[in-house]
Amino acid sequence: MQNPFGTTISADDIIDTLGFFDSWEERYKYIIDLGKELQPMDDAKKDEQHLVRGCQSQVWIDSEMREGKLWFDVDSDAFIVKGLLGVVLAAYNGKAPEEILQYDIENYFETLGLMKHLSPTRGNGMRAMVSRIQSIASTTH
Repeated sequence: MQNPFGTTISADDIIDTLGFFDSWEERYKYIIDLGKELQPMDDAKKDEQHLVRGCQSQVWIDSEMREGKLWFDVDSDAFIVKGLLGVVLAAYNGKAPEEILQYDIENYFETLGLMKHLSPTRGNGMRAMVSRIQSIASTTH
């Protein structure tokens, strides 16, 4: 489970980079490019167990605990959603379960200005992804 999110691409990096763009069209392109940084998930993991309910697109999340930190393997069938997964992973990947549970994700989203620029169904999907990751963290905590 290797991707750059949470290690070389942090939540602060995403906040800083999105701040450089003048338009949301440019920001969406950046978010889509973030999704290209994710390695494709093994098709064997694209099953009911890893599927996230509440997302408009298909989203799968798997996790692995290594040295007290959670690492996530994620995928989606939609480019923008893969990018949004990258935005979420920048905040959560490679963190201890208690760090994930204490992280103020709503403030992060507010700082990005993201939720008001997503459709209601995409916003619900983002919250479903966050909820799944927090649930994983709480059961490994």
